[in-house]
Amino acid sequence: MKKYCFGIDVGGTSIKCGLFQTDGLLLDKWEIPTRTADKGTAILPDVAETIAKKIVERDIDKDDVEGVGIGIPGPVNDKGEVFCAVNLYWGFTPVAKQLSDLTGLPARAGNDANVAALGEAWKGAAEGASDVIMVTLGTGVGGGIIVNGKMVSGHHGAGGEVGHASMDPNETDSCNCGNKGCLEQVASATGIVRTAKKELSASSDASVLRNVEILTAKDVLDAFKDGDPVAVRIMEKVGDELGRALAIFSCVVDPETIVVGGGVSKAGQPLIDCISKFYRQYAFSVCKETPIVLAKLGNDAGIYGSARLVLQDA
Repeated sequence: MKKYCFGIDVGGTSIKCGLFQTDGLLLDKWEIPTRTADKGTAILPDVAETIAKKIVERDIDKDDVEGVGIGIPGPVNDKGEVFCAVNLYWGFTPVAKQLSDLTGLPARAGNDANVAALGEAWKGAAEGASDVIMVTLGTGVGGGIIVNGKMVSGHHGAGGEVGHASMDPNETDSCNCGNKGCLEQVASATGIVRTAKKELSASSDASVLRNVEILTAKDVLDAFKDGDPVAVRIMEKVGDELGRALAIFSCVVDPETIVVGGGVSKAGQPLIDCISKFYRQYAFSVCKETPIVLAKLGNDAGIYGSARLVLQDA
C-alpha cells in the first residue's frame, strides 16, 4: 500500500508545496502565495487548506498520509518552534504544533536552509551521505548541517548559520545581522558586488566590469568565467573566504560531502574549483579531499528536505 507525505517550503512571496510518496518519489508540486498581512496569520491556515484540497484532488485516504514537514525562513528549534521569522512578520510561533492542529497530521518544522541540506542529502547532490555541510549563496549566505542523517538545529535554532561566521575582524561595515565581518558580507550575491566595487576602486586595471552601469553578481561571475583578471581577483577573494569558512566547519562536522547551492552557484564548476582550491589549503589533513559539489535539486531542495524531515519520525 502506498504511503504519502507533504513537503512545504515557505518563502517571503510564495509557498512551495510537494506531495511525495514515502520512498521519495515527487508526485506533484505547486505554489500558493505567502500572505504576510496581519503578521502572517493566514500562512499556516493556507498551508493546511492547500494540503486538504490536494488530498481530495488525489483521492488519498488521509490515514495513508504520514505527515507534513515545513521549512521556515528563520531559526527553528527541535520542537518545531520559530523564535522569529522577520520576512513572515512572525514572532514566537509553535509552527509544528499549529500545523498539526490545523491539518490533523503529524508535523515537523525546520529552518529552510537546514531542510534544503536535508533534501540534498536525501535525493540530491549528496544522496546517501550521512554527514553533509551545505552552503547556499544567494542574496545572503545560508547553510545547513546534517550529522548522522539528522539536521543540526541547535538550542536556538541557529545551527548551520554559516553566513554569519565572523571571518574578517577588521571589517568596519555592519552585516544585516548587526555584527561585522560576516562571511555573508563577502560571499553572497550582494557581497560579491560589494567586494567587486572595492577591488575596482583599489586598482586601475582594465576590466569589462568597468563598463557595466549597474554591477551585479552575475556580471562578476560571467567575467570571472571569461578570465577577466580583475574578476578573477574578486572571486579569488570570495573563494578564499568561503574555502576558509568551510574548512573551519569541516573541523567540527567532518562531512562526507560539501554542497554549494543558491543563485551564485549557477556559475558552475569554475566557482567550485575556486572554492576547493582554498578549502584544501586551509582544511585539516584528513578533510582536505572532501568533495565540494554543486547542488542538484535547485528550488525543490526545500520541499524534498521538509518531506524527509517528517519521514524521519514516521
